[in-house]
Amino acid sequence: MIDLRSDTVTKPDESMREAARAAEVGDDVYEEDPTVAELEARAAELVGMEAALYVPSGTMGNQIAARVHTERGQELLADKESHVVKYELGGLAQHAGLQVRMLEADRGVPAPEQVADEYVEEDLHRPGTGLLWLENTHNARGGLAVEPERIAAAADAAHERDVPVHVDGARLFNAAAALDVSASDLTSPVDSVMYCLSKGLGAPVGSVLAGDEAFVARARRTRKLLGGGMRQAGIIAAPGLEALENRADLETDHRRARELAAGLSTLEGFDVQEPETNIVLVDVAETGLEPNALLERCRDHGVVASPFGPTTVRFCTHRDVSDADIEQALEGVESALNTA
Repeated sequence: MIDLRSDTVTKPDESMREAARAAEVGDDVYEEDPTVAELEARAAELVGMEAALYVPSGTMGNQIAARVHTERGQELLADKESHVVKYELGGLAQHAGLQVRMLEADRGVPAPEQVADEYVEEDLHRPGTGLLWLENTHNARGGLAVEPERIAAAADAAHERDVPVHVDGARLFNAAAALDVSASDLTSPVDSVMYCLSKGLGAPVGSVLAGDEAFVARARRTRKLLGGGMRQAGIIAAPGLEALENRADLETDHRRARELAAGLSTLEGFDVQEPETNIVLVDVAETGLEPNALLERCRDHGVVASPFGPTTVRFCTHRDVSDADIEQALEGVESALNTA
């Protein structure tokens, strides 16, 4: 079975398994796990931040950031297709007591004039805007790699109004690879960033939330509140550190996504969005099949992918998919379409 559902399905390689076996550990709630401390220091350095916090998941990292940056009742500005809006179970309302002002943003990033227009100043009747939320890469818009200039322009507009900026960078290193810039180039204009170790980087578990020292100190308390305090976590942090120090060949994942997209675009009824990173979105409406029905056929032919909307299917390349797998996947999807 060729698994193109997500880059979260990758298995840890032997170097990661060995790192876990040999990890020096301590109680991380007491901040005594040396491996976690090393991971956090390195993770902060890579994105140009003062400090970082290891968290069990990207969703938890995002929810912590929202709670730390804001006061209950405030508004958060976000693109309407953001992961935090669509796929985090309303956590902004449940955990931080926030209301979301959703925007239709070009490439998922509000223009400076949008930030200015949608900003709400606090007064007797209105809670005010508390946070600008960005995403890079932008999952629901097809894995778009958002340029540093676009991020900086939005962040500057927010900062002019004393509004902090958070980036959901679950696939931040995919964006950096696609744009041929450093991860810190993408995060230098913002106040905090979350990025996943367990997606394209290939680690088995965990994400990182980074910002200045005061932010991370408050984030550590909020992590405990949400049940994310971990004890001898060095065993799972060590593979994450290995993933950071020996980063996966993300450019190859992107090439394979382009090759997959090119092949899928030749199939009747497929409207394929050109990928910028490792995500390929396909509108299958003209096939006459709903996504789940098509994917059931694909599974029968050895390929799994994800339904991603009423007429959309998502394919995601990753380190465990080879060139031969891409060729076989294309054959499988074509056979699925031709199944009576």
